[in-house]
Amino acid sequence: MIRYIIRRAVLLIPVIIGVSALVFFIMAMAPGDPAVTLLGTDAKPEAVEALRAELGLDDPVIVQYGQYMRNLLHGDLGVSYSSKRPVFEEYMMRFPNTFRLTVYSMLVAIIISLPIGIISAVKQYSLIDNIGMIGALAGLSIPNFWLGLLLILLFALHLGWLPSGGATAPGSVILPAITIGTGLTAAITRMTRSSMLEVVRQDYIRTARAKGVGSRKVITRHALRNALIPIVTIICTDFGLQLAGAATTEVVFSWPGIGRLTIDAIHRNDRPLAIGCLIMTAIIISICNMVMDIIYAIVDPRIRLSGSRIRMKKTEGGKA
Repeated sequence: MIRYIIRRAVLLIPVIIGVSALVFFIMAMAPGDPAVTLLGTDAKPEAVEALRAELGLDDPVIVQYGQYMRNLLHGDLGVSYSSKRPVFEEYMMRFPNTFRLTVYSMLVAIIISLPIGIISAVKQYSLIDNIGMIGALAGLSIPNFWLGLLLILLFALHLGWLPSGGATAPGSVILPAITIGTGLTAAITRMTRSSMLEVVRQDYIRTARAKGVGSRKVITRHALRNALIPIVTIICTDFGLQLAGAATTEVVFSWPGIGRLTIDAIHRNDRPLAIGCLIMTAIIISICNMVMDIIYAIVDPRIRLSGSRIRMKKTEGGKA
C-alpha cells in the first residue's frame, strides 16, 4: 500500500506539469491586460508599462512559463496580482469553507440516496421505485443555480428562516448544501439502484434466501457490500469535484469558497491565482482518486487478492 501511494504521488508530477502548461497558455491568450485591469482604464501608459515590467508580462510567453515552472518546482505558486498575497495562502484561506460545504452536501446526498436506491432495487417497479426514479430524474434535470435561487426566494426572502448568502451566519451552509446535494442525490440514487439490481439477481443471493437468511441481512451484509464499488466510485468522484469548488452554487450564495475564488481570479485576469487554483484542483482530484482506490481494497478483498496474484505471477516468471 505504501508503494502504491508513493507511485501515485509520483504520477502527480506529470499531471501538475500538464495542467500548469495548459492553463498558463490559455490564460496568456485570454483577452485583456492584467496591468490595465489592476490600474484601471484611465491609467497612464507609462504606469501600465512599468507594472507590466514589474510583473514580468513584457517577456515572451515561453519565458514567463519557464519562470513560473522554476518557481513551481520550489513549491511557489506565485503571488496574486490583486491581493499581493501568496496564491497558496489565498487558496488555503478559502479551502475550509469549500470543505465544509462539500461534507454537508455529501451527507445530504448519501443519507437520502442510499435508502431510496436500495428500496427501489429491492422493490423494482413498485410505487416507491417509480417515485424515486422520477425524483432522481428531476434532480438531474434542475440546474443548480435555478434551484439555489428558488431556495433563497422561499426560505430566505419569503419565510425568513435561513440566510440568503455568506458563510458566517448560523445555518448559512444549509441552503447551498441542499442545492448541491440534490444533484448528487439523483446521481447516487440511480447508481445505487442499478448496482443493487445487478447484485440481487446473483445466484448467491438466491442461495442465501433459500437457506433462510433474513431479508435485511441479505440486503445489508451480502448484496449492498458487493454493490458498493460503483457507489464508492461516484461518491469519491463527486467528493473530489466538489472539493475543487462548486463555482455556480458558491456564486449564487456568495459562499467564500474555492469555486468563487477561481471565477473571481479569471474575471480579474489574475493569472497566478487562477493557475494556482486549477493546479490545486488537479492535485485534490488526484488525491481523491487515490483514496478511492484504497477504499476499493478495503470494501472488496478480492481486489487485494487479485493484485497479490499478479505480483506472484510476475515473481514466478522472473524466477523461471
